[in-house]
Amino acid sequence: MNGGGEGLAAPATSGAATAPLDWKFSQVFGERTAGEEVQEVDIISAIEFDRTGDHLATGDRGGRVVLFERTDAKENGAHRKDLERMDYSMSKHPEFRYKTEFQSHEPEFDYLKSLEIEEKINKIRWCQTANGALFLLSTNDKTIKFWKVQEKKVTSPETSLLARCRRVYAHAHDYHINSISNNSDGETFISADDLRINLWNLEISSQSFNIVDVKPTNMEDLTEVITSAEFHPTHCNTLAYSSSKGSIRLIDLRQSALCDNHSKLFEEQEAPGSRSFFTEIIASISDIKFAKNGRHILSRDYMTLKLWDINMDSGPVASFQVHEYLRPKLCDLYENDSIFDKFECCLSGDGVRVATGSYSNLFRVFGCSEGSTEATTLEASKNPMRRQVQTPSRPARSLGNLPRVLRRGADNSGADTNGNGFDFTTKLLHLAWHPTENSLACAASNSLYMYYA
Repeated sequence: MNGGGEGLAAPATSGAATAPLDWKFSQVFGERTAGEEVQEVDIISAIEFDRTGDHLATGDRGGRVVLFERTDAKENGAHRKDLERMDYSMSKHPEFRYKTEFQSHEPEFDYLKSLEIEEKINKIRWCQTANGALFLLSTNDKTIKFWKVQEKKVTSPETSLLARCRRVYAHAHDYHINSISNNSDGETFISADDLRINLWNLEISSQSFNIVDVKPTNMEDLTEVITSAEFHPTHCNTLAYSSSKGSIRLIDLRQSALCDNHSKLFEEQEAPGSRSFFTEIIASISDIKFAKNGRHILSRDYMTLKLWDINMDSGPVASFQVHEYLRPKLCDLYENDSIFDKFECCLSGDGVRVATGSYSNLFRVFGCSEGSTEATTLEASKNPMRRQVQTPSRPARSLGNLPRVLRRGADNSGADTNGNGFDFTTKLLHLAWHPTENSLACAASNSLYMYYA
């Protein structure tokens, strides 16, 4: 299929292009009033829906994990899955309520290295539920914890939720952990830092297996680091990891114990004459996500979102420009360190759309089915369409025998999409798409905003 036009009709779906979604505000948790100062510890640093979409977890810089649960399905008097089976159309949009919170991590001090270890939650991953209890993994820079949250009877009619740490996976990373990812086998997970990826069994916290090690013998020879890693959603032997050089490697755990040789390498060739001082910095991939079907990988670098077909390593099948108007400002962004901001990305459950954040608490939603021109800019506020400007876009077009590449979303104004001055201090780094519905959860500082379409 390499380089061939056929079979690539649509990155994640086929058929006619879907109409752009009309996003509406649903809920906000932790909304701040104008001028209210935000405490550093309250800033949200991780967001994750569980597999059903009935629960949502956030982590913050203060080491806390907050859980929310869906209420609208329960209020309809039947379980949502049963309603879906009956083809029951829900008139209400998804609604969540605060469920519980617990202190996951505390600040620590590494006496050997004389380093403070922040309590900030870097990632949260839900595990399989069992006997009505919820299970999840949370990590800071050094330590991963496995939590069980379950209802305990206090008095006969009343129950309270109790979060208990079941296991602590520590002392396995010399560098900061940037990713954790559950395996589809339900038994193992990976953790990744700048130079290594370790494989753990959920039941065993005393040992892990190092499966990727990119550390050179001489650290002066170091040219790239691991930035993100994720297991394939259904193939328990396959995982992908991204690098600071803009490449994604697919590895097969069946090939050898130490997977230093990748089975596939995905990278985009640099356009001749386009190199600058910032080329390598902005090429660094900050996040990767597999589509639910496992066929595509979405990656986010500083300026773009790219969609890759795992059967085609000649280049991305689609590329979306997130904030092209910042290109003339790269020097300023470098000076104030914003160029190193790590934006996350997500895909809709059906793989038809992708989303990622930007500055001024804006986020973008792009359609990635063939012919789609959807490139929406939304603001994390109660009026998400306030800054809405549909940028002129052109649909994907066939290039003969070359793979189709879709490049959209650019607008070349000096400010943001509406000509407003840009605010680099308000950035939307973390967002998550509901697994089965068009519903998005976004973190704007200490506030959690939810939208539906």
